[in-house]
Amino acid sequence: MREYVKKMSGGGQGPPRVKFSEILWSWLGAFLGIAPVALMNYTLFPDQDFVYIIGSFGASAVLIYGAVRSPLAQPRNLLGGHILSAVVGVLSFKLFLFSPWFASAFAVATAIGVMHATRTLHPPGGATALIAVIGSEKIHNLGFLYAVIPVGAGALIMLVVALAVNNLAESRRYPEFWM
Repeated sequence: MREYVKKMSGGGQGPPRVKFSEILWSWLGAFLGIAPVALMNYTLFPDQDFVYIIGSFGASAVLIYGAVRSPLAQPRNLLGGHILSAVVGVLSFKLFLFSPWFASAFAVATAIGVMHATRTLHPPGGATALIAVIGSEKIHNLGFLYAVIPVGAGALIMLVVALAVNNLAESRRYPEFWM
């Protein structure tokens, strides 16, 4: 028991400081990446019953604009993690509609398993799966289209921005790998 508790004490150093220029590039990327998705959601298609922006895109922005070298931020992981998790989330909602707590837990756990198995682990994918279960009626009405709009389209827009912005800085290179 003592060793188990000792593992929780950490032991390593804190994270390194980030250069101010990196902070600015991360800010610019996140702003330019979220802006077109939010713009579509709030102004371009206000009369549509679609949702174009979901909360997990905020977490993706942290990875693809703030941690560009992370394996979890690469295009394969961004797109695959979100889309596969969306499908898992919708399926969980449909199968376990009678038990929202179970559908929520099943969606996130299964999404993690699927992302591991397909080498597309992207932590915001867990939230994407959960949103499919706990989301609004608009989300539920989309059914499996949720994996295409907003999830696939939004992630693709953010990827295009990440490719453009992250490669403007001499100190950055994105992606580290595609497949």
